[in-house]
Amino acid sequence: MLGKGLESLIPSSRSKPSSGAEAPPRTSKSSEAVFQIEVEKIKPNPHQPRKDFEKGGLEDLAHSIREVGFLQPLVVSKIERETEAGTEVEYHLIAGERRLLAARILGLERVPAIVRTINTEHERLQMAVIENLQRENLNPIEMARAFAKLQDEFSLTQREIATRLGKSRESIANSVRLLDLPVMIQEALIKNQITETHGRLLLAVTDAAAQERFFQDLIASRLTTRELKNRVRDPKWKKDTGEKDLPPELKDMEVKLSAALGAPVKISQSGETGKITITFYSPEELKNILEHLGGGEG
Repeated sequence: MLGKGLESLIPSSRSKPSSGAEAPPRTSKSSEAVFQIEVEKIKPNPHQPRKDFEKGGLEDLAHSIREVGFLQPLVVSKIERETEAGTEVEYHLIAGERRLLAARILGLERVPAIVRTINTEHERLQMAVIENLQRENLNPIEMARAFAKLQDEFSLTQREIATRLGKSRESIANSVRLLDLPVMIQEALIKNQITETHGRLLLAVTDAAAQERFFQDLIASRLTTRELKNRVRDPKWKKDTGEKDLPPELKDMEVKLSAALGAPVKISQSGETGKITITFYSPEELKNILEHLGGGEG
C-alpha cells in the first residue's frame, strides 16, 4: 500500500475529474506522476499471471474503492497511433488488473494510473510480468508459470529474475520445478488445497504411482508438512518400487549437497559402490552447478 500522503493525492471514486483523455498529473512520493485516465482507453494485460479472479474478492475490492478510493494507482504504458483523423491514444495495462476490473464493476469513468515510458513491445511485456509478480498475491503455480514465461519468452536467466524480484536463484528454480508436477497436483496448489512445501515434497517422489498415493493421502487426511515429510522419508513405501533406502548419513548428504548446489541431488548405492546424480533443468542451472564445483569459467 502507498502511504497516506499519496492516498490523499488519489481522489476517491466519488470525485469527478474534469473531461479530457488524461487528467492533469499529481506527483507521488516516489516522484512518479499519477494521472486520471479513462477506463475505456485501458487495454487488459495479456501477460497477467493470474487468469482467474474470484468474484467475491472483486466485489469486496469495489466496495473498498467506493468507500475510500484507490490506495494504489494502476501502472500503464501509453501507446500513440497515427490515424486519418489524427493521433489515437490508448493505454496498455502493466499492473493493477483487479483494480481495473473493480473500477468497471463500479462504472467509473477514470482511474488513477502511473504512466511508464517503455521503448519496445518486448520491454513492455517483460515489465508487465515482473510488475504483477511484485504486486499480485499469486498462487504457487501462477508464480511458477510467470517465472517460466520470463525464462522462455523473454530469455531472462533465473539469476536475472531473482535479482529483479529480490529473491534467491534457488527459490526461482524450485518454483519453476512445480510445473513438473502432474496436472491434478498443480490444480490442488492453485485451489490452495495443498501448500508449495507439500508440492516440493511430492516432487521428491520420483515413482509416479507412489507420488499419486502420497497426494491422495495428503488430501484425504489433510497431512501437515511434517507428516508428509515423515511419510516420504519412510523406507517402507519404497519396497513396492524396488528402490532401496539410503543409510541416514547418505540421506543427510543428499540434502546438504542439494542445498549447496541449488539443484536436486540423488545418491544411489549398491554394496560399496554407487553414484551421485545431479539434475539440472536449464543451461543456466548447469553453469551454476559447475561454478559451485569449481569447474566454471574464469
